[in-house]
Amino acid sequence: MRRSPPDHRSLLATTVLNLRSRRAVSRSGLAKLVNASASTLGLYVDQLIDMGLAREVGMERMSKLGRPMRLLALNAESGWFAGVEFTAQRVQATAVDFAGGIVTTEKKELPEQADVQTVLKTVADLIITLHLTCNRPLMGIGIGVPGLLDRRRGVARYFSFLKGWRDVPLAEVITQSFRVPTVLENNLRVIALAERWFGQGGDLEDFVVLGPRSGLGLSMVHRGELMRGAHEMAGEVGMWTWPQPDGDLAMHDHLSAPAVYRRMASLASDAPFPADLRESLARVADPESAAWKSVVLDFARLTRSLQLMLDPEKIFLHGPLTSLGQRFCDDVMACADTLRPELPDMKVQLVPSKLDDDAGALGAASLAMEAWEPGA
Repeated sequence: MRRSPPDHRSLLATTVLNLRSRRAVSRSGLAKLVNASASTLGLYVDQLIDMGLAREVGMERMSKLGRPMRLLALNAESGWFAGVEFTAQRVQATAVDFAGGIVTTEKKELPEQADVQTVLKTVADLIITLHLTCNRPLMGIGIGVPGLLDRRRGVARYFSFLKGWRDVPLAEVITQSFRVPTVLENNLRVIALAERWFGQGGDLEDFVVLGPRSGLGLSMVHRGELMRGAHEMAGEVGMWTWPQPDGDLAMHDHLSAPAVYRRMASLASDAPFPADLRESLARVADPESAAWKSVVLDFARLTRSLQLMLDPEKIFLHGPLTSLGQRFCDDVMACADTLRPELPDMKVQLVPSKLDDDAGALGAASLAMEAWEPGA
């Protein structure tokens, strides 16, 4: 059957994704993955080779009797993707080559009370800086956006921690500046993509990223796909009400990284927090203290709730709380096992991510990689 141009581009893009992930390294392996005939898939591979996007890298014999396979790989030098992720405190940007290799990372702190124009200029400046390092064509830009957004229109809708951040046409502004496709996604959802491409989630179909950072949110991958919800609000658990003896709180006021630091350091709820929150958390944490046990219980309740709602294979802990180490995750899991309902055959699996603070930028670059199509 003859394919329409969009279908043709889509199959080329899917072939690239499978080569990049190394799920298949030959024409026959690719054909099985996409349920196409080997002859048809071979034509697509040949086109990618002619375009300079893929190449043959050798031969491999799978058995003594069978014919050797021609092994395939993407051409890293054919282009690169920019990934940018920002919070109220900083902007981070990463360049990833066409084959999925990390080229370089840049970071810039934002001034207090940064406004819209400051953020936009900082994002553009960092992409320009990456461009100076990557002597190859820019093929796409992904941006991890905090708060609420309209992904389809490319509009950042609202983020309370940035001055005037309402209905910002972010994708349009960046696309006009760099003349390549720009795609947006919630910053915790792009971290889920980073886990898939660069972390521990590559072989998982169902997992959750839990991100107690300046706020609190999570992202979910179900059957290999990001979950977004009808209004792009899936994962906004920081808005949940958290009952307290002296009055209910929003969950991000109680379980965000700054809130956890203040609890462990016995500070007031409005006390300023240090710039290096990871190091400071590690310094004040005492696994034998009442504050530690209180925080553990709260996260055990949260992870048990997530387990009952989503049944993920793993929950990855991201952000400054990873500085508390494996002990924190182990204590949360042990505490969760004591909570009702008893689930002896379904343990919570809370794992500290091995990715650093550039996970959001890596995930944003992954977003651009996954969205890329030839001729787009």
